[in-house]
Amino acid sequence: MNELNFSVLKPYINLVWPALGITLRIGIFAFIAAVVIAILVGTLRAQKLYKVVSILLTAYVEFFRGTPLLVQLFVVYYGLPAFGIRMDPIVASILTMGLNSGAYLSEAVRAAVLSVDRGQYEAAAVLGFRPWQTLVHVVLPQALRIAIPSFMNGFSSIIKETSLVSVLPIIELTKLGNQIYAKTYRPFEIYISLALVYFILTYSVTFFARWMERKMSVWIL
Repeated sequence: MNELNFSVLKPYINLVWPALGITLRIGIFAFIAAVVIAILVGTLRAQKLYKVVSILLTAYVEFFRGTPLLVQLFVVYYGLPAFGIRMDPIVASILTMGLNSGAYLSEAVRAAVLSVDRGQYEAAAVLGFRPWQTLVHVVLPQALRIAIPSFMNGFSSIIKETSLVSVLPIIELTKLGNQIYAKTYRPFEIYISLALVYFILTYSVTFFARWMERKMSVWIL
């Protein structure tokens, strides 16, 4: 049995920071895109819409929830060029992960909007609020407070799912780990170190989520 030797990783330490930066860039921007999409789609699906709009939104949600993220990455980056649509791999990653996570988070937003008591709508109508004013100023603030835990869980998932973009020509953390393994043939040391980095990232998100929930409770009350 080979002894563990983490010193083989030392020559590659300087490569970790750029790879970590790319991982965080993809994760953060994909999360922002996912939240925007989730709020728009989830709020719209909670309203009475024209049937064709409802069908299109439902089709989007079901497609991205019903197909693997890895396949979606292949379709966007490798498939769309067949139709003349070419993207930078980082842009393709952010777009695909944003659409994927947005589909999941939109269900949390829709449920949160529907959970707001109907009395809130009636009270707003008595005060002379128009439907869109009621939605923006009364319903959404309450719904977003309910949806925050789901958003933060989604952020943690996105950070972990960035490992899947290693199939694209991007040197993020997992791709870097694969390249180091090809040179050192020390899989345990490499991948346990990667697992630790991802754990620190996701735990930091969890810590931030708890802080955010406390802050939102103060801001929205």
